[in-house]
Amino acid sequence: MYKSIYVPVDNSDYSNRAVASAVALGKAFSAKLVGCHVYAAKLHDYRFRQMEYTLPEEYIDEVELERQRKIHDSLITMGLKLISDSYLEGMSRLCEESGLVFEPRMMDGKHHIEILKDLAGSQHDLVVIGALGVGRARDSVIGSVCERVARQSDRDVWVVKHVPEPGEPERDTILVGIDGSPQSFGALMTTIELARTFGKQIEAIAVYDPYLHYSVFNGIVNVLTEQAAKVFRFEEQNQLHEEIIDTGLAQIYQSHLEVGERMASEDGVAIKKTLLDGKPFQKILDHARKTNPWLIVVGRIGVHSPTDETGLGSNAENILRAAPCDVLLSTRLEVPRLDVRAEETVRWTPEAEERMTHVPEQVKGIARTGVLRLALEKGHSVITSAVIDEAMDRFMPKSASAATKALAEAVALERAKSGPVSMCRACGVTAAQSDPVRCTVCGATDFEVISREMIERIAAVEGGLQEETTYDGRKLRWSEDARKGLWTMKNAYQRRRVKARVEKRARMMKLDAITLDFARQVIEEETGTPLEIGTATTGVATDTRLVARDDKKNPLISTFEWTADAAQRILRVPAGFMRNKTQERIEQLARERAASTIDLALVEEGIDIGKKMMADMIATYQGPPSTGAKPMLNEVSPLTAHRASEG
Repeated sequence: MYKSIYVPVDNSDYSNRAVASAVALGKAFSAKLVGCHVYAAKLHDYRFRQMEYTLPEEYIDEVELERQRKIHDSLITMGLKLISDSYLEGMSRLCEESGLVFEPRMMDGKHHIEILKDLAGSQHDLVVIGALGVGRARDSVIGSVCERVARQSDRDVWVVKHVPEPGEPERDTILVGIDGSPQSFGALMTTIELARTFGKQIEAIAVYDPYLHYSVFNGIVNVLTEQAAKVFRFEEQNQLHEEIIDTGLAQIYQSHLEVGERMASEDGVAIKKTLLDGKPFQKILDHARKTNPWLIVVGRIGVHSPTDETGLGSNAENILRAAPCDVLLSTRLEVPRLDVRAEETVRWTPEAEERMTHVPEQVKGIARTGVLRLALEKGHSVITSAVIDEAMDRFMPKSASAATKALAEAVALERAKSGPVSMCRACGVTAAQSDPVRCTVCGATDFEVISREMIERIAAVEGGLQEETTYDGRKLRWSEDARKGLWTMKNAYQRRRVKARVEKRARMMKLDAITLDFARQVIEEETGTPLEIGTATTGVATDTRLVARDDKKNPLISTFEWTADAAQRILRVPAGFMRNKTQERIEQLARERAASTIDLALVEEGIDIGKKMMADMIATYQGPPSTGAKPMLNEVSPLTAHRASEG
């Protein structure tokens, strides 16, 4: 598969591991190895000339200075070449012991520029490079040389990210990302050859993201005027996204896995399939941290990237940065014979083509692939509107074409309210039948029955349910503990994003109530730390709770008990920065006095402190230099005075 392997070396731990990996690959594929070291003699010379003015007086003489320059140039050039020779000698010795052809390369210049220049137009088909070099620091994730070579290279790049500890057992699985693009199927074919050569297992992982559009619509609904909403046809757009993405995307991505499984079986290799929902790079990283694969293989770009993209896709780049194992960025393109046959042999009627123009651009390619695959499965050579209807019945709920145009999830939710709903434990998709045997998406047979009574009992233990209205008018109820979990995140943007994801997940699973256990997974994924609520410290409660809300539903969240009149007083302070700072001041007073309950007197004291701080600031402000303009703070406006009295 690989005939010429190029390895930049610098004698660091990651570089030495890269050399060992390249030698193993070279032996497996009878490849030639090229070792490269870039030294920076010109840079050293430039720096020396910059610092000449710091030399002692006896050296600031034209003749002597020229002599020192020649000595320095000679020493630096010769010394760096000797160091390069020693770096490459070790690799040469390993290649000789393994019977591999080896070619050393040395260049003077900027590291990544010289490496990319050396690669350009060469016959090397794989670059093996350490993620970090000799300049790594404690918080380094990926070195600048590795990052730039990986981004700009036009051939496969194997990035060494894991240096095994002594005695650490060999890992046995290759994880390959599949998203239906030719790049991902090319990555699969590369994975198959590597697995067969090195005796590894293959796990193909596909991740679809049903949460993105919910967050987007949730964010824009409040900024659209009534007229703009009509022009945008907001409700129709929202419904179309919900129907296609929520109910069809999982099955289409599952079909990508099944096509991959068929391609592997034709090569005599069995693979494990995993379908997950969420942000692709995040889910792949989370899965890799749990399973510790030997290697992650992904295409340089994915299904949503433009075909002329020469850099790295965002998911590939994020995986490259944070992966806990080696990463192979694949350039191979492979179109499954099934899809080739579909495009070549199946025709579309004008009516069918017209219907496809109404599918949103971001999912049009996925939807077309789904229809083509169904047509082949059913033996159709021409796709008509009837074939598209058949595909819609598979990828979308039948209720989507109902005259009322009610959302499928709303229908399912109503069914859940009237009786138990079965949810697939493997992929989380809710079954359309009341007593399912096999999941229509992933084929699993293990279902969890969720009833309204079960949720109500859990919620009662968690402090009861409080109903909220989502951005599109639907009702969801949150338990008190679930709310506390959400408010453990102090960053408001992060909290809103997680809330949208939790709501979306509840809707996908046809639930109208959110408990702590349900919200925990999304919260922990976002924060990266275990969710802890109610930990006690030095006599003061740290159990965050919702105390009250103001007229605009802004919450007062605190670890303290508040009397009713104290809560009402703080809620009179303008919401936002002013109220937050006032609350911090009051709670700091409570901690200083070891008080577990905040009463009205303590609130008034905290507000008085705030007033005094503002008065002091105004009194001490001198104003800008005299330019004819009036000082901004020497006089207090009525609005400022009012706000000061409130907070």
